[in-house]
Amino acid sequence: MSCIKRFRWSLAPVAIAVTLAFGGAASARNGEPIQPIEPFKATNPAMVELGKKLYFDPRLSKSGVLSCNTCHNLSMGGTDNIRTSVGHKWHQGPINAPTVLNAGMNMAQFWDGRAKDLKEQAGGPIANPGEMGFTHALAADVVGSIPQYRAEFKAAFGSDKVSIDEITAAIAAFEATLVTPNSRFDRWLRGDNAALTAQERAGYKLFKESGCVACHYGTIMGGTSFQKMGVREPYKTANKEIGRAAVTGKDADRFNFKVPTLRNVELTYPYFHDGGADTLTEAVDVMGRLQLGRTYTAKENADIVAFLKTLTGEQPRITLPILPPSADATRRPVPFD
Repeated sequence: MSCIKRFRWSLAPVAIAVTLAFGGAASARNGEPIQPIEPFKATNPAMVELGKKLYFDPRLSKSGVLSCNTCHNLSMGGTDNIRTSVGHKWHQGPINAPTVLNAGMNMAQFWDGRAKDLKEQAGGPIANPGEMGFTHALAADVVGSIPQYRAEFKAAFGSDKVSIDEITAAIAAFEATLVTPNSRFDRWLRGDNAALTAQERAGYKLFKESGCVACHYGTIMGGTSFQKMGVREPYKTANKEIGRAAVTGKDADRFNFKVPTLRNVELTYPYFHDGGADTLTEAVDVMGRLQLGRTYTAKENADIVAFLKTLTGEQPRITLPILPPSADATRRPVPFD
């Protein structure tokens, strides 16, 4: 999947809320194409806390049932573990939900990169009729009608004004904190030889030597380029998504998708943009054949899978928020048709 030489942090609108110390600690193993994830440091805790409440609040959906956490469940690796998500009125989504964990380090958001940052991404599902089914204006009206929310917006932004701009900025500030440091592989990168087994080290060696690292490199091992799904042979799928071409309009970008992060990949099944691989074993086999022209032996596949499981980091420790009560106590969730 690809090589990009520079890292672009695309959260400028909420930089005042969160700064991440990526690269703050030098790796003890110089020359490795992968760097450890560092913990975050919040500079505006009020905005982060507000964003957390909004992330879990189903009142941002038309039905009053769906929240950001519905499809990006923080107890399930930041995704929903189904091939394509279910949205408003039981609409079956067109594409696999990518993990929100470490998503702030992606060069762009969504599989086709149509959102430049977390803030822009956060607004997409709210107004998508097949996802949360609401409108930005109505979502802002609902949130702005709640006195406790207005007080929290004032603490976070200096004003109790509530619009989709503040809502998405707060959600993005919270999502940016969802990093997963201190995986066993990170500990090994820092010099802890006992952090990996011999099989896991063999898997990492093969991962590099066979070319996987050409696309899955950097801090989150992905998220830095768009690559064609099916380089050596076509990827056969019933999924109709065309990838980056839907954004650029260029035929050369057909079936080019953002390279997914491999961090916490053990938790984020099923795999690929269509959720077409149910297991890591299957995903490694398909990637080897389609992208690298290589058929791994059972042992080679098992070694790579063992390595990939070392990429599971410390999951965000989130205390579920107590959501502010609605101003209209009679408002109830609207049943799906």
